[in-house]
Amino acid sequence: MAIEIAIETPLQDDVRGLVEELNTTLLELTPPEHCYHMTVEQMADRTTTVFIARDNGLAIGCGALKRHDGAIGEVKRMYTRPSHRGQKIGAKIVERVEELARSEGLKRLVLETGDRHPAAWTVYERAGFSRCGPVLDYPDTEWSVFYEKSLAR
Repeated sequence: MAIEIAIETPLQDDVRGLVEELNTTLLELTPPEHCYHMTVEQMADRTTTVFIARDNGLAIGCGALKRHDGAIGEVKRMYTRPSHRGQKIGAKIVERVEELARSEGLKRLVLETGDRHPAAWTVYERAGFSRCGPVLDYPDTEWSVFYEKSLAR
């Protein structure tokens, strides 16, 4: 059985449940004032494209591309359910985000992740991202780790 990844609206009950799981997981590791969640309504904004990974119709992973001024794209809302971790789903979603960003002419991808997410760091580093200082308008705190990747060819 193949995992399918497609652009979908986040305004679906099963995707809402997936995002709730993501938020709960993040809040177990990071104080709420240092969690920069997007709601599913914000994810449905025209500046954001959401990718959903499904296994036989079940939503098991997500990630999004949020566009910013200056041809910058931000990787947001990356999550894979524990039952499906280790199958490179996060890597495949990051790949799809990057493909879309490149096709739209974005010049740089950035992201903020938590300081207690080594599995996420591995996904980003394997995808060619490098650690950097604070990006966009995120504060520089001990709870955040920042990454960037140039898309210039």
